[in-house]
Amino acid sequence: MRRRWNTGYYIKEGVAGIFGHGLMSFASVCITIACLVIMGSFILLAVNVSAIIEKFEKDNVVLAFVGDSLSEQEARALESRIESLPNVESATFISRDEAMASFMEGYQDKSIFENLDSSILRHRYAVYMRDISQTEQTQRELLAIDGIVKVNANLTIARGFVTLRNIVSIVTLVLVAILLVVSLFIMSNTIKLAAYDRRDEIAIMRMVGATNALIRWPFVFQGFILGLVGAFTAYIAQYVIYTLVTNFLANSYNVAFLTFVPFSEVALPLFFVFSAVGFGVGVGGSAMAIKNYLRV
Repeated sequence: MRRRWNTGYYIKEGVAGIFGHGLMSFASVCITIACLVIMGSFILLAVNVSAIIEKFEKDNVVLAFVGDSLSEQEARALESRIESLPNVESATFISRDEAMASFMEGYQDKSIFENLDSSILRHRYAVYMRDISQTEQTQRELLAIDGIVKVNANLTIARGFVTLRNIVSIVTLVLVAILLVVSLFIMSNTIKLAAYDRRDEIAIMRMVGATNALIRWPFVFQGFILGLVGAFTAYIAQYVIYTLVTNFLANSYNVAFLTFVPFSEVALPLFFVFSAVGFGVGVGGSAMAIKNYLRV
């Protein structure tokens, strides 16, 4: 019974503190929303960049050419060795005849190739990798296989995508850390202001024997409510912004070839991230503020 009464008291006092400092509370919620939306936008950017790179990894084919001295049967025997490489997902053998047929598909008038002998082409393997960042290493390993004389790999594109993924990941982590500190600072100052305005009341409560918990928890609930209101509002704003931006880009001629991760695929993880950050900023900022105040 006592616990239920205390909980009700904490919530009541927390809400009263919010409305008692309406402007500061509003500013605190707005800054929390802004920080979370910026943070969420960079997280979604990182998710989409990773998805694009994963798609590129699946579509990116390294061609390993077999030496002319090997027969088709000997060339096919290399498949197990190629697929045994640690970064190779799969390898598909392409004979000279298949390579010629594929080459001719790109031309409407195939009569000009009637007298062209497929022996001018080499047997080859289409090699699919697990990790595009290891393209150069995989190229060297393929060339080390006896019978493979040439490997075509687009290292420039591979390096570009890996660099982009690393930059986005680092920027996201740094920005998240900065925004968390900013949110904690603002929330902490909001609670400090509320505690300062009630300093006389707190002093009287301590004089009559009130515990630190009885003094602290209303402020913690105040921060908790502000943090969650900011988190839920930011989540809705993030959904609207992401949907509008991705729809606009999807209909744009310049980037229409890109596919974006649907919000539904990241909705639940992002909801938990926003809720956790809102809870942590609200409760953590409040606890820090009132703890420092009670030391005085």
